[in-house]
Amino acid sequence: MSNPRGEDMPLAKGSPARLTGPVLAGVLPHQPRTVVEKAAEVALSAGLELVLAFADVTSFPAAGDRDGHLAAQAIDPDGIDDDAAAISESLHSRIADQLDGTGVQWTFVMLAGEPARSLGRYAASINASMIVVGTKEHGLGPKFEGLVTGSVALHLAHRQNCPVLMVPLGRHDPSRDQ
Repeated sequence: MSNPRGEDMPLAKGSPARLTGPVLAGVLPHQPRTVVEKAAEVALSAGLELVLAFADVTSFPAAGDRDGHLAAQAIDPDGIDDDAAAISESLHSRIADQLDGTGVQWTFVMLAGEPARSLGRYAASINASMIVVGTKEHGLGPKFEGLVTGSVALHLAHRQNCPVLMVPLGRHDPSRDQ
């Protein structure tokens, strides 16, 4: 909020802060469309740009790369870059089809390294208003994977300065909550 001289004024107690940075959403191949839909909904309703990011765990950030952007080194030089390029193209195409006609302004970026860390670094570098990620899907496979790799959503929720919107994935059975 500004006064007549154009100086920033503190917000009145109880009034909400205005979001100014882009909405950053972590995306994965074969991820349910819900994550992109929710991120686009938030970005569009707030009048913000949407940045969709895929973190390639087969690469690591190059020396001096603070935001984790994919100016990276491949872990295995025998063709993994080809897989990353194919994944990137597939994700970009799927997102373009999904967001076509929505009116939301969006970009797609490839990040390098462990997803929670690379999303966190990139969010800070672009001054993101929030990070949107999906939760783990239900079932034995995703639960085991979560035990081994940890949850990107929980890691971000505990270590970020900006809000993290966790979009639930999969079916939830309320009868199991009792």
